[in-house]
Amino acid sequence: MEKINNLKQRMLPAPKNGGFWMEDYWVWCGSVAKGEDGRYHMFASRWRGTLPMHPGWLLESEIVRAVSERPEGPYTYEETIFPARGPQYWDGRMTHNPHIMKYGNTWVLYYTGSTHPFADVAASEQIDLDNPKVITARANKRIGVAVADRITGPWKRFPEPILPTRPDSFDNLLTSNPAPCFEEDGSVLMMYKYRHYNNPPYLGQLHSSMSLNVAWADSYMAPYVRKEGSSLFPDDVELEDPFIWKQEGEYRMIAKDMLGNICGEKYGGVYARSIDGKDWTLQYGEAAFSRRVLWDDGQERWMGNMERPFILFENEKPAFIFFATSDGTNGFWDASKTWNMVIPLKNDTMN
Repeated sequence: MEKINNLKQRMLPAPKNGGFWMEDYWVWCGSVAKGEDGRYHMFASRWRGTLPMHPGWLLESEIVRAVSERPEGPYTYEETIFPARGPQYWDGRMTHNPHIMKYGNTWVLYYTGSTHPFADVAASEQIDLDNPKVITARANKRIGVAVADRITGPWKRFPEPILPTRPDSFDNLLTSNPAPCFEEDGSVLMMYKYRHYNNPPYLGQLHSSMSLNVAWADSYMAPYVRKEGSSLFPDDVELEDPFIWKQEGEYRMIAKDMLGNICGEKYGGVYARSIDGKDWTLQYGEAAFSRRVLWDDGQERWMGNMERPFILFENEKPAFIFFATSDGTNGFWDASKTWNMVIPLKNDTMN
């Protein structure tokens, strides 16, 4: 297959005052659509800034909606659409990874949810990866959908996820990071992230690293059939945060390269493509995006993160790409602020 033209070459300077941020909150996971009202609506994740960024999101992330008259923003918070609804629900304590879609007259919001049976976080509590609440919340991550007739809601949530784990298969720990693509007939191809439990004896880490798989369904609420076997990519490839779309009769994907051994930059972006959505070919040696960003004030800056890529299409062409980013130097571990940024794309065809 010929290479996809480099997305990086189409990126214009990022508006410094664009995107979405909130005082006193960590902000992540921007997904944008133009609503019936002509405004642009960003669905995003937020959680209290007094919690550690990671893994605080596992305990208190909630999905909100923000609006702007322009796709670049800035976006203004309008409402929390998925507040915590109780530990008895599969998504009752945390919602994250929103991905907004529309089919016909129905808005469909894919997301990750989780729950745990513990008390709320105490002011003096140590929140780290060894905290039982965090361990339980991570293990309970699942993918679900909500639907609405209007982009402003009200939203109908469901009592069960659409992609539960399977104890006898490779995605037996968690499913998350949904990346759906709708076909004209309403059928869906969805890429997702999973982890599995390692085999005994349990002397070290209990679970695997991150892997990607695909599932498909006749409609967004129909049963999802998963590709069986192993991960979509070789064992030395670790990717997350996929975004997929269909163009010129094939599927395209961008995702975060956790190791940097595909695109050449740790936490940079990779390309992949597929004819059928099931078998994917990675593009080695060329980055889809970089943590090095040119801003519209002329400054270039290495960002702590460039994650959760989301492309907004206008007139069926890629027009803007959104990222969750941070001001840290070591990912989100030393970040003091996170927000959803946007980069305009040159108006030509991305082959």
